Amino acid sequence: MQPRTIRAWWIAAAWVTGAVPSLAARGFAETTGAPRAADPRQQMVTLLSAAGPHAALGDQARVWDRFVGTWDCDFGFYAADGSIKRYPGELDFGWVLDGRAIQDLWILYPRNGETERGIGTSIRFFDEKARTWHVVFVDPRAAAFISVQGGVEGDRIVLRGQDLDGAEIRWSFNDIKDDSFTWRGEKSRDGGKTWRLAEEHHMRRRPSGRARVEDGGAPLPRHAAGGGVRSPEGRTAALSTRLRPRPLAR
Repeated sequence: MQPRTIRAWWIAAAWVTGAVPSLAARGFAETTGAPRAADPRQQMVTLLSAAGPHAALGDQARVWDRFVGTWDCDFGFYAADGSIKRYPGELDFGWVLDGRAIQDLWILYPRNGETERGIGTSIRFFDEKARTWHVVFVDPRAAAFISVQGGVEGDRIVLRGQDLDGAEIRWSFNDIKDDSFTWRGEKSRDGGKTWRLAEEHHMRRRPSGRARVEDGGAPLPRHAAGGGVRSPEGRTAALSTRLRPRPLAR
């Protein structure tokens, strides 16, 4: 090989090794429809979001797709004596990871001079083999990690698990409408014979939130038979400096 040919080959090789990764990254952003973030440090967040559910989810996408958007929340926590403490906040849902999972943010607004909001996030994905939804919730501030499983039961969404003390926990999305729903957290210490209401949160869609999801009147898909899969779980995070960690489904 002549010296001129060798120099030309190295120039071409250098251009390819430098240009291909850049073109690949640009092509990925273009094919996924993700805009480029003005701040490179925000690019991961930009690429995390998805325009909608992945086609592979089929009808299962509709279990959570109807919640996409922003909800104003009235959080209610019940003490053993029946008294209740209420906190305002919001809930935000959106598809992530190329539409193969859906993520949310549970936010409790600061009150009474507090300077920090309470915030936690969960990611839901569908297990095709088990025919159930896995939900993982984290709150770094309270070092909380929760893993639950479940799906559609009748006209509700129910997630089940066990608290650290062995008590059963049942968390559910109830009275689901286009613009509102009620979330309940219940606890049982007798194997599910009786349940105590520990939390009840009322959600109303913010006017600027997502429009109605058309479902064509078809029934929502059900998860695995037997009322859901149970799994060990931790205790949820404190959502404010005045709120101790409580069992809570996400």
